[in-house]
Amino acid sequence: MGEEELHQLIRGCMEQDRKCQKMLYKAFYGFSMAICLRYAGDRDEAAEVMNQGFFKVFTKIESYDTTRPFKAWLGRIMTNVSIDYYRANLKMAYAEDLDQAEHVFDASVATDNNLNYNDLLAMVQRLPQGYRTVFNLFAIDGYSHEEIADMLNINIGTSKSNLFKARQKLKQMILDAEAPGNYINGVNFTPVVAINAANVKPVFYNDKGIRE
Repeated sequence: MGEEELHQLIRGCMEQDRKCQKMLYKAFYGFSMAICLRYAGDRDEAAEVMNQGFFKVFTKIESYDTTRPFKAWLGRIMTNVSIDYYRANLKMAYAEDLDQAEHVFDASVATDNNLNYNDLLAMVQRLPQGYRTVFNLFAIDGYSHEEIADMLNINIGTSKSNLFKARQKLKQMILDAEAPGNYINGVNFTPVVAINAANVKPVFYNDKGIRE
């Protein structure tokens, strides 16, 4: 979609034009769903969160600064709505503070350069909600533990602990998936060694909904 066409749709949405809203929704459906899928437990939940996100987009569209990238604004809304949904609907099983967590996995575990994104996404979705949220914010979206603690209303130690345990669980899932004949959700996983957050470079909302 060209910039002029996008700005025309945005102007139409500012005027509450239903046709423009529908076209904008369709144009950014895949991008928005990719973000919500990383935070949700399954596709149905992701769709629910995404629709809440678009409702917010259409009701807050006048606050969008047209001199800034629309995808960045939209991506931030989808991330924030995912976090709001989590806080409003789910109980976080907070782990105990683990001050040494950032040191235990500084190097993390090595990753195969050919790691399949869909395989990783499916594994991340299987994490407990609290672990999944912190892992996404830290390892994928590039937020610091201080920022995550503020966003989720938790302390920094809890953020570190949840990240540590998320990585531990992901490592075990990967090892289990590597065993011959193992399937998860009916899909045979591409063999991978492990995950290293340092190799999942934060990007600002690319086509898979990951922040650059």
